[in-house]
Amino acid sequence: MQRQHQYIERDSGRVCTERLFGDQLIRLIYNEVRENAPLLFRLFTSGRISSALGFINFDAPFAGGFGGHRRFLDECGVDLGECLQPAEYFDTPRKVFERQIRYVEKRPMTADRGTIVSPADSRVLVGSFREHSLLFLKEKFFEYAEFLGHDKSVWLDAFAGGDFAIFRLTPDKYHYNHVPVDGEVIDIYEIEGVYHSCNPGAVVEVVTPYSKNKRVVTVIDTDVPGGTGVGLVAMVEVVAMMIGEIVQCYSTDGYADPVPVRPGMFLAKGAPKSLYRPGSSTDVLIFQPGRIEFAEDLVRNMSAHTAESRFSQGFGRPLVETEVRVRSLIARKSG
Repeated sequence: MQRQHQYIERDSGRVCTERLFGDQLIRLIYNEVRENAPLLFRLFTSGRISSALGFINFDAPFAGGFGGHRRFLDECGVDLGECLQPAEYFDTPRKVFERQIRYVEKRPMTADRGTIVSPADSRVLVGSFREHSLLFLKEKFFEYAEFLGHDKSVWLDAFAGGDFAIFRLTPDKYHYNHVPVDGEVIDIYEIEGVYHSCNPGAVVEVVTPYSKNKRVVTVIDTDVPGGTGVGLVAMVEVVAMMIGEIVQCYSTDGYADPVPVRPGMFLAKGAPKSLYRPGSSTDVLIFQPGRIEFAEDLVRNMSAHTAESRFSQGFGRPLVETEVRVRSLIARKSG
């Protein structure tokens, strides 16, 4: 029997057990199917099947009408009180997952310019590419060159030896990504790939899964007037099973008048940047060496022996996630 997966709730310090959506199906696909029917496994992780599964799971009206709607919201722990839309609007799972919230009020952000904030409501691990660092996690979740693109030597050189943070969104989470820093976009590009699940059980079964999934890389220069001043920051949005696309929809006025992210744009920290289609997915932030210091509690929690994490399997030591809110502080400018 596969072990449970726990994380630490940042606000309270409590150890919580994650409800893993579709865990039995994921175990079937990533154990039995992957081992005994590799062609079928590749089909399950293809874009076409992933989109079809997403439509079946998220676009049908709630079974049982309002009663089914309430059961779904209760199971997911969704707080409709923080949403912009009224309760009756949420008549399909997709509308729940693509909900908009009063984030200025419900996800307050520090005014300190030299801080980096979480891009999502998520569970986070932090790491480093430097072998002498206590946070060294090279090639556990992704292979560095493959992740950023083997043909992107300018960015591979710029971020070599740097630090990173991995933000795992679960299916119940608010699915908008927000800008983690103030700065100017100097590159944005898409890397084609497959649609592996971000379920912890699937992640430990597949070698460097995040560098195999379809993803969007946005490189932001924060050493510009009005910027955060932490050098270059790469924000990588990784799709997952049942997510067909990442919609770039940057807005400085709530969610109004969204526009695609383009090189030359100045992005304001904390503003909505993109939207994942329903399911679960992952954001990764990559920083240049020596430019940032992660929040102490995020580092400390990773080694907590009070929590049981599936990410401890095969990684040599505990790797416990911390649940964070979008726009909350995750790192500061070094020095």
